[in-house]
Amino acid sequence: MTRVRVERDGRIGRVTLARPEKKNALDLATATELADAFRAFGAETEIRVVVLAADGDDFCSGADLEALEAMLDEGASAHRRDAEALARVFLTMRALPQPVIGAVRGRALAGGAGLATACDLVLAHEGAQFGYPEVRVGFVPAMVMTLLRRSVGEKRAFDLVATGRIVTASEALEIGLVSRVETNSAWAGAVERTAEALANTAPEALQLTKRLFYALDTQPFEPGIALGVDANVEARSTPGFREGVRRFVARSRPAT
Repeated sequence: MTRVRVERDGRIGRVTLARPEKKNALDLATATELADAFRAFGAETEIRVVVLAADGDDFCSGADLEALEAMLDEGASAHRRDAEALARVFLTMRALPQPVIGAVRGRALAGGAGLATACDLVLAHEGAQFGYPEVRVGFVPAMVMTLLRRSVGEKRAFDLVATGRIVTASEALEIGLVSRVETNSAWAGAVERTAEALANTAPEALQLTKRLFYALDTQPFEPGIALGVDANVEARSTPGFREGVRRFVARSRPAT
């Protein structure tokens, strides 16, 4: 059974979690399909942006606890293989040349909240909820903490992972967990407009922006500026930059 639906819509790639009967819970097969879908889009130059969404009422409820129960007595190597499958999803999303838009409606919990946080831009429906409640079942939100600390800062991140409390879309926006919150009436249009805007942006500029943005994670100030110089020079040689400069100058010149 396919757990992830993959579609190509012009310049937009769409990855949709398709287990609504399981609240789009993540198991080994789902994680593998997700990583494969993102990896395939990364190799397609005609795809400019990828939208991650979900069928049903919830974005993703986190790990499939029934699947975890079935493997409780398996050895450490089996549990490592399962954990590494989700880790590959996060790493593949970060390495993807194209930006990933997370379209989050309903609940995004535990690994599901991590999946949303792994997106480059997160649009949240006004009724969305986010949380990392793993501690409530004796688990640890282990891999997602690397993403969460970078998004909301140390104190807020610890609050979320230690208490397991659920936050609304408005609080998620306030603490930096999501990029924007959209009302119910504006929801579908906002996701499509954002995807179209990115799809129509010069692809070289967008890819350079994403690459530099995350490369700066581990850089002190001066090396970070140096990386910026390199990206600046590289951008100047792209067709999108040359066309954009010429178009802007042409519009600015007075009519003769």
